[in-house]
Amino acid sequence: MTELRTTTHGRVVRTVTLDGIDEELLGLLPASGGYAWVRDGAGFVGWGEAARFTISGPERFSRAQRWWSAWCEAAHVDDQVGMRGSGPVAFASFTFDSGPQESVVIVPAVVVGQRAGRTWLTTVESDGLAPVVLPDLELPRESGPIRWATGTRPVEHWARAVAEAIGRITAGELDKVVLARDIVAELPAPLDAAGLLGRMASAYPECWTFSVDGLVGATPELLVRRDGDRVTSRVLAGTVRRRGDDSVDAARAAALLDSGKDLEEHEYAVHSVAEALAAHCTDLDVPVAPHVLSLANVQHLATDVTGMLADGASALALAASLHPTAAVCGTPTERAAALIRELEGLDRGRYAGPVGWIDARGDGEFGIALRCAAVEDTQRGAATRLRLYAGCGIVAGSTAEGEIAESEAKLDAVRRALEA
Repeated sequence: MTELRTTTHGRVVRTVTLDGIDEELLGLLPASGGYAWVRDGAGFVGWGEAARFTISGPERFSRAQRWWSAWCEAAHVDDQVGMRGSGPVAFASFTFDSGPQESVVIVPAVVVGQRAGRTWLTTVESDGLAPVVLPDLELPRESGPIRWATGTRPVEHWARAVAEAIGRITAGELDKVVLARDIVAELPAPLDAAGLLGRMASAYPECWTFSVDGLVGATPELLVRRDGDRVTSRVLAGTVRRRGDDSVDAARAAALLDSGKDLEEHEYAVHSVAEALAAHCTDLDVPVAPHVLSLANVQHLATDVTGMLADGASALALAASLHPTAAVCGTPTERAAALIRELEGLDRGRYAGPVGWIDARGDGEFGIALRCAAVEDTQRGAATRLRLYAGCGIVAGSTAEGEIAESEAKLDAVRRALEA
């Protein structure tokens, strides 16, 4: 096992350069119970728990920011690295809706960060904190297939909800709504979460692989990044499944760029992001047309929106301003949210909510929790039952059959990684 001992008194956050680490970040995680935010080999992993804050309701973002600011102010920081993401770092995952489900902010006892060719170690030390131990945990490998079960509602019931939404849109009640569905995986043995994350990162290097308090996945959609004064958001809306044939997939990408239905869906999402960022940024750059982002299983219409921060808002405050975007809710937002509550029949929990990290400077990254699964049952601290989610944007040109196919393609991101 690996042991990191505390030697000082009081709450001390210490960051030092870490040399001699050849293993990839996700390879440092324990089999269960770790935290991660990694893309293309860069990012953070962590374990242990120095502090936790849970909150629900409409003030969840502002109260989380207040708690985090107070926590950082009370800490003595010895940051010998001085990079974005060094010093105090918290992982956070927020609910989609403002209901009773809990959002969470966690300060790991140990964080390993890696970016721009540098690797560093951050530890949180306080009075009475036991040594932080990373065990070499090996979970049992029992044979047997995963048992897949129907989620909250059968797919045919979800299809009827989609048809009803299309009718409401055609009647002029709203422009777009996003409806989600779920399926359940019952595992024959406790999940090796680190292994799952490693497979997802390998299959989807363009995505942000994450693990925060039982929510694991690899999201292609960056809600917001704050790097000093520079702000970036990646908008995805409009999807086709890949077929594994280069010429066929190229033709499908071209058709996606020419699809009125998908371009309309995408335009709503881009507009909602640009409008939210305009309250905080100057020099907004909003490309006039999307490009195609190709992943292992699907292709998306994508637009990267950038701007320069004008008011000092933190990454968490920016995420609060952006959420929910039209990409996961719809437009107009209030009408779409009401229709989701009426038709979806699903408690999203932290699915489709902001997930990511923030540092003491206010820099950070938050993605939208997509292509993910929530842990529901555990054994020896590891998952034995997972709930997988997928959502689809419904506009006037949608069909129930097409949305079922799109949702199946999105569910494949976690389903294939589980079955690998």
